Amino acid sequence: DQAIGLDIVRRALLAPCYQIALNAGKNAAVVVSKVLDLSGDMGYDALHDEFVNMNDRGIIDPTKVVRTALVDAAGVASLLTTAEAVVVEMPKDDKVDPMAAAGGMGAGGMGGMAGGMGGMGGMGGMM
Repeated sequence: DQAIGLDIVRRALLAPCYQIALNAGKNAAVVVSKVLDLSGDMGYDALHDEFVNMNDRGIIDPTKVVRTALVDAAGVASLLTTAEAVVVEMPKDDKVDPMAAAGGMGAGGMGGMAGGMGGMGGMGGMM
């Protein structure tokens, strides 16, 4: 069980690097693999598409934020593994008409609101 837990944490720690590379339009698996091969303070600078010393570039990861995220994730994981049942909300598959979702206002806007909403004066260029 501990080995499985360690593997989950290891994969979770790779997720930010993977997402940064993906957001930069790079092959995220290749970037993560290269970062894993690096040592010390070396990492991936997505802005310049380079593998650099992160401290020298001023790219730092706030330790308290990372620690808090890990502690919170571990707490949720612990809760879910000890719970006998978990209630979740199922996604809705209903195709909703956008006009019906807006309260059926139709093309005329909100009834009785001729001239726009009161108190919205002074917002030039809005209408």
